[in-house]
Amino acid sequence: MNNVTVPVKKLDHAKDLALPFYASQQAAGMDLLAAIDDTLTLGAGETAMVPTGLAIALPAGYEAQVRPRSGLAAKNGVTVLNSPGTVDADYRGEIKVILINHSKEPFTIERGMRIAQMVIAKYETAALSLVEDLEETARGAGGFGSTGTAG
Repeated sequence: MNNVTVPVKKLDHAKDLALPFYASQQAAGMDLLAAIDDTLTLGAGETAMVPTGLAIALPAGYEAQVRPRSGLAAKNGVTVLNSPGTVDADYRGEIKVILINHSKEPFTIERGMRIAQMVIAKYETAALSLVEDLEETARGAGGFGSTGTAG
């Protein structure tokens, strides 16, 4: 397993909160905590941008993906709206999580609650090459659902 060092800055409103952490030995994502002053209640269908109180400096060639926590989604219907959200290597602002409550019940977020997970990933950039025609494949231009659902 390769490790990459990511400098992280705690903002004033998160000084007492833990840094993101892996909840198990082989977890891919680090848990992000809500750096809110008190509590925040998301009504049914509501969204909120929840601060984490963290800013990071990713190395070139890496991104941070902000993803939902499966337990919040399965048990409470709360998920990350723009999943996965991408934190680019040149961004130095606060990481915030856009949460949405898909359930019919209000959901209360408390300070320090684990609200999302962050996965650090390498990425490639692409050079686009304009062509007149694309190589043919068996699928062709078949889109959504074109390959069916049967196993």
